[in-house]
Amino acid sequence: MILMILITVLGNSVVCLIVFQKPVMRSAINLLLANMAAADIMVGVLSMPFTLIALIAGDWLLGTVFCQVHAFLYTICVMEGILILVTISVDRYMIIVRRKDKLNTTRAKVLIAVTWIFSIVVSFPPFVGWGHLRYLPGQAQCRLVSAGPADTVYSLLLVLVQFFFPFFAMLYSFMRIISTVRKNSMRIMNQPECLAVTQSNRLGLQMVQARARKLNVDMSFKTRAFTTIFVLFIIYVMCWAPYAIVEVIHASWINTKEVRGMVTFDLIVLWISYLNSAINPMVYCWRIKKFREAVRELMPSLKFLPRLPGRVHRRIRPGAMYECNASETSTV
Repeated sequence: MILMILITVLGNSVVCLIVFQKPVMRSAINLLLANMAAADIMVGVLSMPFTLIALIAGDWLLGTVFCQVHAFLYTICVMEGILILVTISVDRYMIIVRRKDKLNTTRAKVLIAVTWIFSIVVSFPPFVGWGHLRYLPGQAQCRLVSAGPADTVYSLLLVLVQFFFPFFAMLYSFMRIISTVRKNSMRIMNQPECLAVTQSNRLGLQMVQARARKLNVDMSFKTRAFTTIFVLFIIYVMCWAPYAIVEVIHASWINTKEVRGMVTFDLIVLWISYLNSAINPMVYCWRIKKFREAVRELMPSLKFLPRLPGRVHRRIRPGAMYECNASETSTV
């Protein structure tokens, strides 16, 4: 558990440092990833250590007020991380399915501000009497507790907003993305004239080869970028699905004696959900070459990180991989 806390805080701190220290890394997507890393840092600093202390001590030792603040901040950070992942997924959907690449750094900053505000608003109702934040013996965490029908409604709404709505939104986006990529890959494969050399003229040969390289570059970049987000989505589901199910059970179960019977399971799913914050920076380093290179520059001793073959330049425009214009390829 201590190792998980260290990886969460240090790993995500490195991600934030890389993005804000290197101007070349301040793309719209990287700003969103850095913001998600910041939310994970807050989980590692404001939630994990106090949960560990309560677990060791067998009780909450830091008072009622901090208990409520602790649960409030944890809810905000979790909500923020999930909203950013949804935002990135929708951005991939807009680029690949809708062929619109409108996310720039300015819009990314606006989205970050909006998601933080939304996260605070969604987490605030317990302070106005809709839901109760308190510590339940043996659970090692201050949490939302349902003390009546109104509390149950809020608890269920919070689970829907934190997990089920984002899950189905991202699932739909990824299904459409996969379908679109497959269709357009088949379209390219079924039109060999787009890649075939039809003229012996030297200039024509150069034009056709350039077109082929462009298609290959765009296909490789988009596929890899989408795969990275998809990996983050799978990890998110694996880490948070058990926690969401337990939260539904807690929201539906008023009797605290029955809830206490799930103490061991509660602790397991809680630390599995924490694991998400520790894994995310590893995924960035594993999947994103620029992050790997920046980590090597920041920490030259990390020679164990694998070196992957260099990748050619980024796409020229969002819709490039989806077009196959025969007139371009047949021109001399």
